[in-house]
Amino acid sequence: MDSAKPDAASTSVRQVDLDTYVPAYLTWTSNKLSRGASQCYIKHFDIGIETWRCLVLLAINGSVSAPHVSRVTGMDKSSVSRCFKSMQTRGLIWIAQGPHLGRARLAVLTERGRDLHDEIREIAMERERAFLKVLSPDEVNVLLAMFRKLHENLPAVEVATQHYIEKRHVRSKATRHDVSFESE
Repeated sequence: MDSAKPDAASTSVRQVDLDTYVPAYLTWTSNKLSRGASQCYIKHFDIGIETWRCLVLLAINGSVSAPHVSRVTGMDKSSVSRCFKSMQTRGLIWIAQGPHLGRARLAVLTERGRDLHDEIREIAMERERAFLKVLSPDEVNVLLAMFRKLHENLPAVEVATQHYIEKRHVRSKATRHDVSFESE
């Protein structure tokens, strides 16, 4: 037996248990759902998932700002701005500006944008139906309630993370210093 290589069963290194680590399942599920939707929407409508997300918010609100889309979806503001620019070029939105808006610019859904939204919406709803068909209606309601609670708790997660880093004096990228070791 090679003593330089520790036996995996005897190592004391603690690992994340991916069978019970909730963020992994959320991430994997979200990534796969988004990637599948994006591939479908690009293939059939020449738009990606970011454009779809903007279309959804525009269909609900009529007009939205890039910061609003960013807050609701978690998308980066610059990604939303690029998305708006592309949507405007394609005639899906127009940008409203005016003295009463200050620096804010609002994207407003055009008829063409509404028609595209309506067409894709049917596919999105079918994807949701297929995704949730393994759950009973009561389970869907419980799942939605849990997601709402978890979503509302996200600011507390960021605060707890920062407190943990400060309390444990974790050497983050922001506080790391180059350490040189002198040979003895």
